[in-house]
Amino acid sequence: MRALIQRVSEARVAVDGETVGAIGPGLLVLLGVTHDDDEAIGDRLADKVAALRVFEDADGKMNDALGPDREILVVSQFTLYGETRKGNRPSFVAAARPEHAEPLYERFRARLGAQGGVFGAHMEVSLVNDGPVTLMMELP
Repeated sequence: MRALIQRVSEARVAVDGETVGAIGPGLLVLLGVTHDDDEAIGDRLADKVAALRVFEDADGKMNDALGPDREILVVSQFTLYGETRKGNRPSFVAAARPEHAEPLYERFRARLGAQGGVFGAHMEVSLVNDGPVTLMMELP
């Protein structure tokens, strides 16, 4: 499971021009699922995201976790498993099939109490980076 995590001052996701999820300050998580992922991996990654200390504390050091005043928006992103080593067209064979990936995405989102996009839909994601702070996390 892979996650691209961005600290944002705001983010939103829209489907067919209609906002389906929006947050103020917090984290935007783009989540990719592969064939070997299971509930335990998803739970561990969600817990790690929730505990990330990527917000400034009172001394201005990146030392605080989400806390109650920040939100999370999770968007499914199978392209995180795009393979580009050969040729010019990405291959997505490492991305899990929707019937495997969607339940894990929904569980991950629920575990974080996060808003989300619409799995499998063409989504428009907009964000305002805060920092910017962008991290890649992966668990086998």
